[in-house]
Amino acid sequence: MKRLIYLFLPLILMAAACRRSQVPQHFTETDTMPRLYPDYIGVTVPQNMAPLRFHIEDEADRYVTRLSSNGATYTFSGPDICPSLKAWRRMAAGAADITAEVFLGQTDGTWQRMQPFSIHVSADSINPYLAYRLIAPSYVAYEDLTICQRNLTNYDERVIYGNMINSNERDGQCINCHAFQHYNPARMQFHVRQAYGGTVVAYDGTVKKVQLKRDSLLSAGVYPAWHPTEPLIAYSTNLTSQLFHTRDVQKVEVQDTYSDLVLYDVAQDCVTSLPRDSNELDCFPWWSPDGKTLYYCAAQYTPTDSTLPRPQDMARHYTNLRYNLMARDFDTESHRFGPARMVFDAASQGRSATLPRLSPDGRWLLFTMGRHGVFHIWHRDANLYMMDLSTGRVRRVDEVNSPEVESYHSWSSNGRWIVFSSRRDDGNYTRPFFAHVDAEGRMTKPFELPSRDPLYHRQLLRSYNIPEFIDGPVNVSPQELARIIRQP
Repeated sequence: MKRLIYLFLPLILMAAACRRSQVPQHFTETDTMPRLYPDYIGVTVPQNMAPLRFHIEDEADRYVTRLSSNGATYTFSGPDICPSLKAWRRMAAGAADITAEVFLGQTDGTWQRMQPFSIHVSADSINPYLAYRLIAPSYVAYEDLTICQRNLTNYDERVIYGNMINSNERDGQCINCHAFQHYNPARMQFHVRQAYGGTVVAYDGTVKKVQLKRDSLLSAGVYPAWHPTEPLIAYSTNLTSQLFHTRDVQKVEVQDTYSDLVLYDVAQDCVTSLPRDSNELDCFPWWSPDGKTLYYCAAQYTPTDSTLPRPQDMARHYTNLRYNLMARDFDTESHRFGPARMVFDAASQGRSATLPRLSPDGRWLLFTMGRHGVFHIWHRDANLYMMDLSTGRVRRVDEVNSPEVESYHSWSSNGRWIVFSSRRDDGNYTRPFFAHVDAEGRMTKPFELPSRDPLYHRQLLRSYNIPEFIDGPVNVSPQELARIIRQP
């Protein structure tokens, strides 16, 4: 009986915190906005997104909050505002704005109404699912990793695969780099490193583990990019090294000592290398929506001291390593690539550009740029930039950037939303943020992934890694994936 009480106590407390209350009849007006976590003031959300629940940070003895839209009004007491799915759907119907009024009360019976704010609801929908990896923000420990899928229309989260299923005290296992073909959950891949290593590829009901490391390659496939229509995956192959700093606030630097691009034919189980310059480092491939162009980032590196191993030589000059955005034309019939061409010369501006991602209409090229290097998730100066491919104009997307890290990003299938990883909350944990994109490439204020408990992300000691939109759930069970992974 005690166990049942303990299990249900958090739910009882949340229900009490989110219960309805009466709006005070007498109050004074203030010019101050309430402080919320997450900060949802003035954000734009898709009509099919789960309810935005938030916590009021302002101190008070009593709280009353009123949400209203479409003639519906809901009131809540306490600092946690938790509208139900039914109430949220009613308020969001017709893409109407939701108005929020926060009242703060004191024990002497006086009340203040904070400045009202709106949550804008867009008629542009968003893909119903988001896939990501949950990982502790450390540099070595990765005993407990999960690739998860979250239903964005509610709060349901499910594990696609967790490495603890096949790990033991002696043999650990890393999992990374999940990817999908054109938002299709039935066409998926992710890597398994160390114990039972290989790449898991699911394609229309067939799931297999393949070994992408062939004799002529630097490594097995690393960063993937599914071709939008063909059973092909472009990969970079990378030999990486890490530098650890004792005084720099950016504690770690990940650098490619060697990297290359390859193409994997899923149907033929065949890997071919792309031609390249021996001093070029190629990374982070991504296809154009029509599948006729492969974008990627590349840097030129010439050893400065032949007596040193390459990682040590690079470590002396790592701040000088800068990547440009490149592209190669691709013939879908012959599977041949054309010569490399420059898309954006970041190095000439003293910057380094990575992670090219094209909008579904092919007009906008979104990428991350920082002062140097390729692994911008560890660089506080990393920001999102966007190129208009119709004009070549590049701008920093200041409406979504923050003083902290902005890194991995993805487009929704209708091109009206992006999701990106940001450390803006606390500087340590990456969490998914969403922003609306209009026809001219302007973006709205980002909002954090909504949670059932408004304070959930302050309690979750995991980073969200590689957020990717998908059109539905992955239906292969973790147990079935574990069985396939154990195979030779």
